[in-house]
Amino acid sequence: MRIPDLRLPALNGVLDAGARLLEPNVRIGVTGLRRAGKTVFVTTLVDNLLKAGRLPFLDVVSSGRFQASRLRPQPDPDVPRFDVEGHLAALTGPDPHWPEPTRGIGQLRLALRYRPGSALKRAVQPVSTLNLDIVDYPGEWLLDLPLLRQSFAEWSALTLTLAGQPPRDALSQSWRGWLATIDPAAPAEEETARRGAALYTDYLHACRRADTLLSLIQPGRFVEPGDMKDAPLLTFCPLPGEPRGRGSLWALMEGRYEAYKTNVVRRFFTEHFAKLDRQIVLIDVLGALNAGPSGMADMKRALELSLEPFRHGSSGWLDWLFGTKIDKVLFAATKADHIAAHQHAHLRALLDRLVGDARSAIRFEGASVETMAIAALKCTESVVTEHEGRQLRCVRGVPVGRDRPTVLFPGEIPEDADAFPPGRDKPYNFLPFRPPDDLGRDPRGLPHIRVDQALQFLLGDYLE
Repeated sequence: MRIPDLRLPALNGVLDAGARLLEPNVRIGVTGLRRAGKTVFVTTLVDNLLKAGRLPFLDVVSSGRFQASRLRPQPDPDVPRFDVEGHLAALTGPDPHWPEPTRGIGQLRLALRYRPGSALKRAVQPVSTLNLDIVDYPGEWLLDLPLLRQSFAEWSALTLTLAGQPPRDALSQSWRGWLATIDPAAPAEEETARRGAALYTDYLHACRRADTLLSLIQPGRFVEPGDMKDAPLLTFCPLPGEPRGRGSLWALMEGRYEAYKTNVVRRFFTEHFAKLDRQIVLIDVLGALNAGPSGMADMKRALELSLEPFRHGSSGWLDWLFGTKIDKVLFAATKADHIAAHQHAHLRALLDRLVGDARSAIRFEGASVETMAIAALKCTESVVTEHEGRQLRCVRGVPVGRDRPTVLFPGEIPEDADAFPPGRDKPYNFLPFRPPDDLGRDPRGLPHIRVDQALQFLLGDYLE
């Protein structure tokens, strides 16, 4: 048996470790499911670090130690650049609008210059630089990660079970009807495989469009193929029954599923997610409330499955040799500006309940975990109005589809964090808002809620 030569990787690790001591890097994974607002969050984060005018709770800024930041060439030349300028133009232009959803992967590197907090560190290095690497990608790709631990038979069984339950049963009717007409043990035919994949893809798109905000959509490349559109790797679908012999339709579908895992999912995980140092998980809790109990349950299931493959735990000095671990995870409920400020604590309590199992598992592995209610872009103001002799805490902004500011009572999240208490099984109705008109005239950076607190949790120790 040939023993692999570990000298070159170890030498590269030593060199990388030396470089990180002089100019350390931190790689933050901005993860989250569809509609969570990852693109806007990254845009706001970069804009505020470049301008540093709205970061009172980031200690390196409030203490006066922050000097400046600038964009640098990204570290991976084969990864497309995150279009922060284009997204800023969409938000701050004469006709402000939300940026287009992410269709492929994008990356940025931001260099932060600051003075260390301790006299000893300043004596060694008066001014330090931290390189912050950020990666953005379609939310659907995150849900491919659980496939790494599932065989084709296991994934098929789980997917078929979910497809037969409300509300997915009505959406999957055409695909499941086709499954009833085919024999997985029959000889493989390319046209049969393509037909099954097309019907299954139609079902996934229907889940994506559903008002119930169905989150568990696999494989992610079926709905966001990126540069893989029409590739044979995307022509398979779950099949009922047990594994079948060589040459069968089952064997063809299973082979393509395994190839998808190897060539797409595992490669994506190794090149991007396995290198993360810190992680923020953005969650559209208000969207799940609008979707009702089924949407909330589906989101919880999707979150727990998608977080399993990550390496969470405390970091150590040997990480350069064995690979990094994610030692801090922040769960953030987004779009907190859609509710009045006094409701933020209730939103966070509901988030705590939604991610409770995942948070416990991550803490067990040794990582630090925090939860927050944030808004990547603050589009409303909290106001108090009179209605039938009682005061109501409302929000004022321009709802999507309207052209003037409106005062709205968005509803309230229960204090006991039970999203749907007895007697309430109907969805909520939290409305989306347009970006404010005057964003481009403010030199301080995009307005937000608690993005600076998120940065302090994720980066504060690196900037001491």
